[in-house]
Amino acid sequence: MFDIDLMSRVPIYEQLYRRILELVLSGVLHEQDKLPSVRSLATELGVNPNTIAKAYALLERDGITFSLAGRGSFIAAPDIRLAQGQILTEFDEVTCRALDAGILAEDLKEHVTTLAAAPQTAEGGQA
Repeated sequence: MFDIDLMSRVPIYEQLYRRILELVLSGVLHEQDKLPSVRSLATELGVNPNTIAKAYALLERDGITFSLAGRGSFIAAPDIRLAQGQILTEFDEVTCRALDAGILAEDLKEHVTTLAAAPQTAEGGQA
């Protein structure tokens, strides 16, 4: 569920942050769901616990999760506008990279239109 790409240029904590945000927005994770402990998720993913702790701290900072002392981290009541704003910021960054790489705006528009028309999976990707 919390897949990360160890070979990616995107930092692991950022990949985890984005993945949890995607799971919340797609309805896979719900308000009050408990996240795995830092230690158990670090072991499962084979990464340093500090990396998981950093992702969890950012999620809490942005109101996506909350923590209870001695009990762990939980999904907060989602602020959809905040989450959508973060996703649109990432979309803007990727769009700029695509334009810089020579992809035409018309091709990007067609691609987005095709994606919007395609059935989506529960995890937010195309079926």
